[in-house]
Amino acid sequence: MIYLAHDSPYQYANIRWSAAQHPDFAAVIVPATDGDVAAAVRHANRINIPFLAVNRGHGTTIDMNNLQHGLNIYLRNLNSITIAPDGKSATMGGGVYGDQVIRYLAAEGKIAATGSCTCTSVLGPALGGGFNRYQGFRGLMTDNIVSLTLVTANGTILTTSPTQNPDLFWAMRGAGHNFGIVTSFEYRIFEDETPVWWVGSLIFGKEGMDDVFRVLGGFNMNEGGEQDRRVTFYTVFVADSEGGDAEPVLIVWIYFAGSVSDALSYIQPLLALNPKKSTNQSVLYTDLADAVGTGTSSPVCSHSGTSAATFPVGWKEYDVQAIHQVYDLYAELVSQHPDFKDSVMQFEAYPMGQVRRVEEGSTASLLALYTPSSANDNIAHDYGTKIRQALLPPEQQLNAYVNYAYGDETTEMMYGHEPWRLEKLRGLKKEWDPRGVFGWYHPIR
Repeated sequence: MIYLAHDSPYQYANIRWSAAQHPDFAAVIVPATDGDVAAAVRHANRINIPFLAVNRGHGTTIDMNNLQHGLNIYLRNLNSITIAPDGKSATMGGGVYGDQVIRYLAAEGKIAATGSCTCTSVLGPALGGGFNRYQGFRGLMTDNIVSLTLVTANGTILTTSPTQNPDLFWAMRGAGHNFGIVTSFEYRIFEDETPVWWVGSLIFGKEGMDDVFRVLGGFNMNEGGEQDRRVTFYTVFVADSEGGDAEPVLIVWIYFAGSVSDALSYIQPLLALNPKKSTNQSVLYTDLADAVGTGTSSPVCSHSGTSAATFPVGWKEYDVQAIHQVYDLYAELVSQHPDFKDSVMQFEAYPMGQVRRVEEGSTASLLALYTPSSANDNIAHDYGTKIRQALLPPEQQLNAYVNYAYGDETTEMMYGHEPWRLEKLRGLKKEWDPRGVFGWYHPIR
């Protein structure tokens, strides 16, 4: 189906999570098959108009603002899921999203690596690496891709895997938005051995910050120097709307794949710091995202017209002095600019034992959430830049997690500084997309 601006489906397909990134579309096509996607790409090429594949509309790179009078290839109807006879993988359509996959597989006693926010697509995060709560057991989302069926820049349908077009398969897992539109993919799935998770939150004031980050850093010092694979820490600065404090508070969220007793034993060093407030509950994994505010019905997932921008920094260890500077910058942002009161400074710490493709263990980023305006766009960029500078040691090059990147980063910052990697990526980009038609989401330059 094809929709124009006066059609209601056109409006629905163009609603975005963030108002700050707004590609301009003249039309929307809703494909039913990969052949429809290929035909749309060939037609767009013939009449020389830009195009972008869209699923849930969560991409936040400013590159998208450069797309004008283009074609929205809306993938939502490519949403099938078929489990393989051996139960070790499933073939999924390019339009599936996190909550859909989690609940479908749970009904069959299975799980897969999906993003922490279940309202987003599966492929969007996976093609850019894909941090996830099962990472300690299964690695990055991209590590779980078995094969991809995609439409290339010239409208050809092909399959890529370790044995078919292997160089392209290598590039797709990390820089995949640059090379094609994935219409279906085979993805590893697993028996659900931990259906119940323990979730806790600990709230501290600024005065406890040094001890909190010291203890968090200590969790990486177990045997082998790696964080326990069962646990993910999500630590945030937020404006304190409940307590009325002038200063932001520090909240440590803990997601633990295991029993209450094991979880409480593991985080005892944090509990010993006497948080101001704490919560805890055991939930089914299917309900985990809703329980912590990242599910499909949660405010953070809503398409409410708010602007959003993220400014990530890859890091290896907590630098308390730098974190103090970041805290002060964040406090200044939310106190002096009320439009930014819902913004969050986040430190995500994932277990990395199963991960081989990223150097930094986790990422820190300002998630700026604000009332839309060009002036506020500039404020977000100003504070995001200052926070990055505070977190980044002078001798360290910036590494920005692709899925959080703002859009002003260099190719090296997003895809790796190694000369061999850059040369290979740029060569493959020239081979598979010489005209740069896939240039609206962190393009390889």
